[in-house]
This record gives sequence, structure tokens and C-alpha cells, in this order.
Amino acid sequence: MKREEKNQQTRRRIMDCALEEFGQRGYRGSSVNNICAAGGVSKGIIYHYFHTKDELYLACVGECFQHLTQYLREYPIVQDNPVEKQLEHYFACRMDFFLSHPVYQPIFCEAATNPPANLQEGIRACRQGFDQFNAGILEGMLRQLPLRRGMARADVVEVLRQLQDFINAQYRMTPTGPEKFRARDESCRRALDILLYGIIERKE
Repeated sequence: MKREEKNQQTRRRIMDCALEEFGQRGYRGSSVNNICAAGGVSKGIIYHYFHTKDELYLACVGECFQHLTQYLREYPIVQDNPVEKQLEHYFACRMDFFLSHPVYQPIFCEAATNPPANLQEGIRACRQGFDQFNAGILEGMLRQLPLRRGMARADVVEVLRQLQDFINAQYRMTPTGPEKFRARDESCRRALDILLYGIIERKE
């Protein structure tokens, strides 16, 4: 086996063990010692590939958001459908991803709702591509809807970002788990629906 291939396999084994550890215990409760034991490697080997626990955690977060974004790109929204159907499709695809890749769900949930204070900047960089993708999805939907006079798409996208921050804050103190993830996702979908269509039935 070539050295490069062996290095890649070792790095992958560390990543797989780290994803399990961070997913089960969260960043704060996780231990590099546990990752060493699970992977059958020494701390020296781990620190050869990842200089710190923080760097390893961010690698896991980055992989989660990268794979999620790629998955969503592979199942594009059909813009000929009504916007309501497009919203259903988008959130259904997100849920399908985490059902198919459950190891990423707690990583995503912690990064979105309760990120370690010292890693917020790093997590923001990890999810930049995902956030840009989401903004593009929303802007595509808004182009199909008649906006109120004086309302700019960029303003709507920014309001949604603020709503998501608010929703994430509401789930910050609740335990991580599938129920929390589903509730958060449903809250995001409902907030987007309200943002686009309002809360009152207008009479003609």
C-alpha cells in the first residue's frame, strides 16, 4: 500500500471516530482520548493530522455542511412547481439527507443551534457554502413571486437569516436529538412560509 493511500485511510478512520464522538457527546463533552481508543491510534497520530481538538471538530463540521450542500445540489428544485411545493421539496431533501447519513445530524444541530463560543467564527466559515446555497434557493423562489412595492429580495433574504438565528437560539438549551432537529426544521419551514405569505387572509 502506498504511503499516501495509508495516510488517507488513517485520516478517514480518525474522522469517522471523531464524527461518532462529537455526535454522541457534543464538542464540550467529547474527548480526544475516546477518539484514540475508538480508532486504535495514539494522540500523536491524531495530532499529526489535526493539530488540536478544535481543528478536528471543525473538520467534522465542514464535512457535514459540504456533504449536505452537495446532496441538495443533486436534487434540484423544479421551479415550474408552485413555491409551496418547492419549499416542501427542499425540506424533505434535507430530512432525507440526515436519515441517510445520521452521523451528521447531531453535528449539524450543534453547529446550528449551540456552537462552541470559541469556534463560532470557524463554524461560520465551514457553513458559508451552505448559507450561500440557501440564499440562492430563496432568491430563486422570490423571483417567482410578486413582491410588494419597495421590497427588495436581498432584504427578504436578510430577514430570513435573522429569523433562523432567532429559531436556533430557541433550541439552544434543549437536548440534541432527532426530535429537536425535526422541530427546528419545521420551525424554519413555517417561518419561511409566513415570511412569504403572511399570516392573514386578504379579501379581494
